[in-house]
Amino acid sequence: MVEMSVGTDAGLLAPTWAGTPVAAEVTDEAWLQAMLDVEVALTRAQYAVGLTPAAALRTITAAARTDRLDLVALAHAARAAANPVVALVTAFTEVVAAQDAEAAEYVHRGSTSQDILDSATMLIAHRALGLIAADLERTCAALAALADTHRHTVLAGRTLTQHAVPTTFGLKAAGWLHLAADALTRVRSVASALPAQLGGAAGTLAAYREYAALDRAREGGSGVVGAVGEGGVELLGPFAQALGLAEPVLPWHTVRTPIAELGAVLQLVTGALGKFALDVQTLSRTEIGEVSEPAAKGRGASSAMPQKRNPVLAALIVAAARQVPAHALVLAQCMLAEDERPAGAWQAEWQPLREVLRLAGGAAHTAAELAEGLVIHPKRMLANLELTRGAIVTERLMVVLTPLLGKARAKELLSAASAEAAGTGRTIGEVLGSHPELSARFTPAQLSELLDPTRYTGAAHALVDRTLRRYADHTSS
Repeated sequence: MVEMSVGTDAGLLAPTWAGTPVAAEVTDEAWLQAMLDVEVALTRAQYAVGLTPAAALRTITAAARTDRLDLVALAHAARAAANPVVALVTAFTEVVAAQDAEAAEYVHRGSTSQDILDSATMLIAHRALGLIAADLERTCAALAALADTHRHTVLAGRTLTQHAVPTTFGLKAAGWLHLAADALTRVRSVASALPAQLGGAAGTLAAYREYAALDRAREGGSGVVGAVGEGGVELLGPFAQALGLAEPVLPWHTVRTPIAELGAVLQLVTGALGKFALDVQTLSRTEIGEVSEPAAKGRGASSAMPQKRNPVLAALIVAAARQVPAHALVLAQCMLAEDERPAGAWQAEWQPLREVLRLAGGAAHTAAELAEGLVIHPKRMLANLELTRGAIVTERLMVVLTPLLGKARAKELLSAASAEAAGTGRTIGEVLGSHPELSARFTPAQLSELLDPTRYTGAAHALVDRTLRRYADHTSS
């Protein structure tokens, strides 16, 4: 058999999450430690109901360290059972036995592989969601500041890639804030409800109860201190509490809502942040130039073109937003889990879930940096407003002229004026100012005011206020 070399997954091809805080929380080492933490929590829960001696708990807790195990060997051994827990339990039991042979009897007592890995997965997700929530809080705070500061900063609203009517940068930032705040609310909600997993071989808790009955029959001969509990549903509360997770109503070996919901929520997170990033990409185009990413040494550099400063923060976020839905789809499909334990569906979840945690965590961390450092160019926004020579406010003129000329005539006149302005280089104001149907009804000053894009931003100010109030309410609750 050829010995295969072992590489390192450092994120060389994944700059979205490489080096971000979430990366450290989803490594193989982190997952292994989480499984060990679950084994300790199981022992602690059984001790809490009188099924495990204190000495065994102390020994198992002290032994539950990744440096006592060969991670690579465990990974290779996992192929034999199609999951890493079987090999882990064998190796961990040997580590405990080397310290205390009696304590080794209480390792993994009554449990099954899926209890350990599912609970470890929830631990990992809880830690990652905490980081994601913290970065979303930073992002929301920065976007709220942009919305407030630029509530009167006017720029061209664009629909189907074209100038439409004026809007404000504050309202645009308020839209980003609304998305990010919604994402934050959902992350907090799902993080608070991540359930522990405990069910035994087929979700009946049978082995846990059987061990309890065995200890009762021994009448304390096992050295257990205190009253012996039932060992069934009584374990669920102490087990979940030991992990800092929600107590499950029942084992969810084939009731995979927690996993599918994680995928769905993280897809929403990256989608929300992706919209923000995509707008930044568009507005930072050379020919638009209304915003710039925060500068940093080496950031946005091109290997061939020294003059370029690419919007790489936005690119990383968009890259994550394009990948997460595919992984989330796999997680949703794994809800189709047959019988009491599925063959293949469970295994199909692991890597996609790790990727959505990595990608969403990396995107959230990058978005916080982008939002906090985004550079706004109001003068360029005003200059771009003039590109259509006043046509950007023809909707306003349409409203004003309809009662005077009729809707059909008003539209005909304004369409012709827009075409003439575009063809001759004159402004809409110059064209309309010389038109007899308008010169008789409007003074040059009145026409100039009607054509001022900064005076046609509708309820933008009020909409920004509504968004900021909602954000403040959510922040204080």
